[in-house]
Amino acid sequence: MNGHYKLVKAVFNDSFFIGGKWLPCFYSNFPFKKYLMGYKMMILLCIVVISNSCSTSKYAATNKAYKKQTKAFAKELRKQPAIVDSAMNAEQWVGTTNFGMRKPNFVIIHHTAQNACDSTLRTFTLTRTQVSAHYVICKDGTIHHMLNDYLRAWHAGNSKWGNLTDVNSSSIGIELDNNGFESFTEPQINSLLILLKKLKKDNNIPTANFIGHSDIAPKRKVDPNKYFPWQLLAQNGFGNWYDTTNIKVPDNFNAMQSLRIIGYDTKDSAAAIKAFKLHFVQQDSIPKLNDADKKIIYDLSKKY
Repeated sequence: MNGHYKLVKAVFNDSFFIGGKWLPCFYSNFPFKKYLMGYKMMILLCIVVISNSCSTSKYAATNKAYKKQTKAFAKELRKQPAIVDSAMNAEQWVGTTNFGMRKPNFVIIHHTAQNACDSTLRTFTLTRTQVSAHYVICKDGTIHHMLNDYLRAWHAGNSKWGNLTDVNSSSIGIELDNNGFESFTEPQINSLLILLKKLKKDNNIPTANFIGHSDIAPKRKVDPNKYFPWQLLAQNGFGNWYDTTNIKVPDNFNAMQSLRIIGYDTKDSAAAIKAFKLHFVQQDSIPKLNDADKKIIYDLSKKY
């Protein structure tokens, strides 16, 4: 290292190595000055290259583990489909030419319940946590795409939406950096809208299938919190919203049955009502339905 330091110091002091010593350029008749600037620029470039090669991302090890795992999945996909045990299998395998990648059909939005984006990135890169998401959006709007959209993230947990019980296998998980008690930032929501537009277009995701973690796990989860702008998302085509103008609820209207039609798991009616209100009536968290709530549910249920 000392040699590199002396070389850099000498060049920038207009010196050159002659007879085993570093001497100023005027001691030699060689036109060093003519070439000195070129040498300086070349050495600067070398310093930058060496510096960059020595610097290592703090996530280098986990990125390597990610690539190793995806290679294993790719190897599995390349295998010839296995025979069915105890069945009459064809003597010769015939592979179809008509297929594609399975695509996600839902987007589930979460808040991280942590105080910094770096904390969430660390959580999602520790094997012992067994949790992950496809995307993390920081408060400044930075988007971290942590997992290929075609792969299964572990974000939904024990959840249900309509008849769907394995939400992870059919959804994309998006985590927003938020401790659970604060508003979401404008850059964060702007980035989210851009991302949702791309996901909807790429995967042809239905408008109704942009929902929250609390919607699919009403007994366990309360994210995203009451400050999340669901109406703004709906106005941009991501999720349904209601219009109760001139709505008249039928006398025989069953609100809990309509919540099931929308998708909520109503085994715990109080939890289902609170989850519904967290999404659509955010100023009210009382687990009881009034006439205004029933109008909203009635109008929403007709969209499903």
